[in-house]
Amino acid sequence: MQPAAVVILGAAVRPDGTPSPALRARVQAARAWGERQTPPALYVPTGAIGTNPPAECVAMAAVLMQAGVPEARILQEPTGTDTFSSVLACIRLLRARGHAGEVRVATHGYHLPRALALFRLAGIPARAVPPPAGPSETGQKRQWFWRLREVPAVPYDAALMVWARLRGRI
Repeated sequence: MQPAAVVILGAAVRPDGTPSPALRARVQAARAWGERQTPPALYVPTGAIGTNPPAECVAMAAVLMQAGVPEARILQEPTGTDTFSSVLACIRLLRARGHAGEVRVATHGYHLPRALALFRLAGIPARAVPPPAGPSETGQKRQWFWRLREVPAVPYDAALMVWARLRGRI
């Protein structure tokens, strides 16, 4: 039985190179689910260098290793710059590895519908890892910003994924 692959979508890295609370929350949610599985999950942190180095995937891998996850169960994807490109890159990475097991997605609840839709439109029946409570560094008004931001992003990214699939990019 192949382990589930848990794709952890990126979030900001702070100016001092440490993970933002949102990034840390996503990793903790992924690990809480993945370590309860038999066999334990393969983690796929994704995200390039954003405003601050290191790459988001590198910061997430460090958090996982500090929590005791062996490096052999962490497959970093350092090229994704947004949700769409991260999903495409993770699909390619998992296929190149011959992964045929379950795919789970770790991100915040406001972001899950778009992320899951992209995987499913690409032909991957991904499911969610129970998400963290919400962007921990934001207040109630700020949480609405994140939710409303997804309204135009879902159909836009969905159209991009359908186009990518039609063109044979995945």
